[in-house]
Amino acid sequence: MKEKKQLVVSAIKDGTVIDHIPARLLFNVINILGLAKIENQITFGTNLESHKLGKKAIIKLSEVFFRKDDLDRIALIAPQAKINVIREYEVVEKKTVEVPDHVEGIVKCVNPACITNNQPVRTKFEVVSKQPVSLKCHYCEKITDSDNLVMISHR
Repeated sequence: MKEKKQLVVSAIKDGTVIDHIPARLLFNVINILGLAKIENQITFGTNLESHKLGKKAIIKLSEVFFRKDDLDRIALIAPQAKINVIREYEVVEKKTVEVPDHVEGIVKCVNPACITNNQPVRTKFEVVSKQPVSLKCHYCEKITDSDNLVMISHR
């Protein structure tokens, strides 16, 4: 007997779905995107079954579409996340986020003595590892690993 699949989270007409977020990182993704401050409809689910992740989370955002720096933020926290763009209830674009080679103005340097923490200087990092994420500051050369990433506030 074939098992029936059931839609756990309701469909959206137009917007974006962020899927394949590790369940433990759901609220990190919500925070780094500033989603608590938007007034659009947001549906999220966590601890959903996933063959790849074991437990995953999903976020559906009505009438929200992301810019490249938003996708870079997601990639730094959840590099395996998938983005689905929805138009008229149909998926019109699917992509996996990608950790960029360089990151600017998204993450704080972990070095308290770094010029970016003491002067109005935009942060710049070279990505030295994409899995796990590791960044090298352009100014002080301090390495920030994925466990110590602090995002610069958004929106």
